[in-house]
Amino acid sequence: MLSPVLSREEELYWLALKLVPGLGTRTSGKLLDRFRTPQAIFHASRTELEAAGLSGTVAQSISSGCTFEDAATQQEKMSESGTVAVTIGDPRYPQPLREIFDPPILLFARGRLELLQSLMLAVVGTRRPTPYGMAVAERLSADLAHAGLSIVSGMARGIDTAAHKGTLSVCGDTVAVLGCGVDVVYPSENRKLAAELVAKGLILSEFTMGATAFPQNFPIRNRIISGMSLGVLVVEGAQYSGSAITAKLAMDQGREVFAVPGNITSKLSWGPNLLIKQGARLVQDWNDVIVDLPPESRRHLIDRGRKKLLAEGGATSGAEQASLIEGAAPELDSTARRALEALKVDAAIHLDDLLEKVQDTSPSELIAALFELEMLGLVKQLPGKNFVKVW
Repeated sequence: MLSPVLSREEELYWLALKLVPGLGTRTSGKLLDRFRTPQAIFHASRTELEAAGLSGTVAQSISSGCTFEDAATQQEKMSESGTVAVTIGDPRYPQPLREIFDPPILLFARGRLELLQSLMLAVVGTRRPTPYGMAVAERLSADLAHAGLSIVSGMARGIDTAAHKGTLSVCGDTVAVLGCGVDVVYPSENRKLAAELVAKGLILSEFTMGATAFPQNFPIRNRIISGMSLGVLVVEGAQYSGSAITAKLAMDQGREVFAVPGNITSKLSWGPNLLIKQGARLVQDWNDVIVDLPPESRRHLIDRGRKKLLAEGGATSGAEQASLIEGAAPELDSTARRALEALKVDAAIHLDDLLEKVQDTSPSELIAALFELEMLGLVKQLPGKNFVKVW
């Protein structure tokens, strides 16, 4: 059922089909298998539609063509925001997603559409992570992106945001799958991140333009996150959290599940620790993920890495960047060096508490030292004058 890029009229039919009330994803897919195109579905008689298993109400909605006006409105919104419709028959539609139990018949996309054909790995976790969780998500996402994977997440607060930001920090490829329309920013504080994703990555959703982020939408979008990906990496999350749901979907879809172990006394570690007990791959660094990918995926990453090195020539590698940072440490003054030693990766320290640990230092000297460390990428400031060491 693969077809070339849609004409405007064809796109209108797909949108109209998407908007039919009461027509679920599975039923839409069955109709397309039977009639082949949305045009054929809308041109079918009500009797033919009911014979295909539709209720009288849904068959009447299709026969009346009542959704075409809303479909035209959707087209206008798509044009205004630079959104592209990627149908299940489009060659650009991700093949792994096409193979799940209930693939969406239509995806709304903004950004770099070529990422739909890349090798993807999902990184998910809690919306209220610890500093440890944030550091791990950023670091692992950056390393995995540097290895050639596209990092997929949901642009939610917490681990999702850290995964996208970590990837973008190394100019990696990242895809955000939303539980609302691609023209809606949720949460609102991620407006800047959303703009960066449209410019450098990809924003994706099966929900129509302008759709609100209702709570019931998120489990629905999670099947896309796992469905597009080779596997799902869970960083932090409670036992029955959204990330646990995504991991369960990944298992059902035959995807690999990876988990970062956490403190056994923390409720946010229950999810990943339980997954590890149930057979998920324990992850301590990026290579723990890469070695468990299918052989053809690993070969693809090796080939891509080789081409990238040849193209970039003398570009600085991640290892070289790390050595540069390590090399900068001896140049630090006494205050900055002692502050760095006092800080931790897994727990934030307030400025006042840090002042007590770094003795014989004035507040202004310590603030200046922390600023220097932050500029070197060795320290990160969190809200409320809290600081952590970068992992």
